Amino acid sequence: MTTSRLPPAAFTLKQFLQRQKVLGLYRNMLKTIREVPDEGDRKYLRDWAREEFKRNKNATNQDAIRMMITQANMHLEDLRKSLALAKS
Repeated sequence: MTTSRLPPAAFTLKQFLQRQKVLGLYRNMLKTIREVPDEGDRKYLRDWAREEFKRNKNATNQDAIRMMITQANMHLEDLRKSLALAKS
């Protein structure tokens, strides 16, 4: 009988890829927030992003996670558009 080297709570490939997508989205969000010129706005957005990701970190429903990723991408795109308008 062979035993698996993987821990009992190992991710499936689909879960692993989705986790990588979420982490990348989080990093991109924080990186974009750093471009906000006002310190108060930057702090508010950083705290908001951290709270949203932290609040949803234990989500397991794949459909709900996909929906949250879509919403986060839309928020990120809106933020980037706002920053582009502010710079021009």
